[in-house]
Amino acid sequence: MRQVFRVLAYVVAAGVVVQAAVMVYAVAGLGLFIDEGGVLDQAAMDQSAAGESLFPEEIGLLLHGMNGTMVLPAVALLAFVASFFAGVRGAWRWGLAILLLVALQVTLGLAGHSIPFLGALHGVNALLLFGVAMYTGWRVTARDRAEHAAPAVASPGLAAGGVAP
Repeated sequence: MRQVFRVLAYVVAAGVVVQAAVMVYAVAGLGLFIDEGGVLDQAAMDQSAAGESLFPEEIGLLLHGMNGTMVLPAVALLAFVASFFAGVRGAWRWGLAILLLVALQVTLGLAGHSIPFLGALHGVNALLLFGVAMYTGWRVTARDRAEHAAPAVASPGLAAGGVAP
């Protein structure tokens, strides 16, 4: 279960990278759309809401929304559950930190549509989430390495040379 927890923590970190990539893909496509004479106004938004794509890269917005509101929260919840069975001291705290940061991320992302400043915090929190998820995965990996590198403990009745006194 330790490896499951480690992999899920790294999947959350990779999910943050995907989130950034698809968002920049969409924004770059929007910029190109506008450079080519396209207009982003309420009529265009209504057209997009009706399922008519304004520009091909618009899929990035959809992927960002789906990944951020469904996939990453599910993975974070699974990581939190796995943290209880990982056998790593304090793992549940790191699993909880990931889960809470994902919940905050979703909240900031949704609220950022109404309050732009919260959208800015959405980006900052994404960096924090990435760091915590990477650190969590690293902690589990470091624990595994420490366990495999630790020398066997000698029996208390044996002298330093391995011979009974």
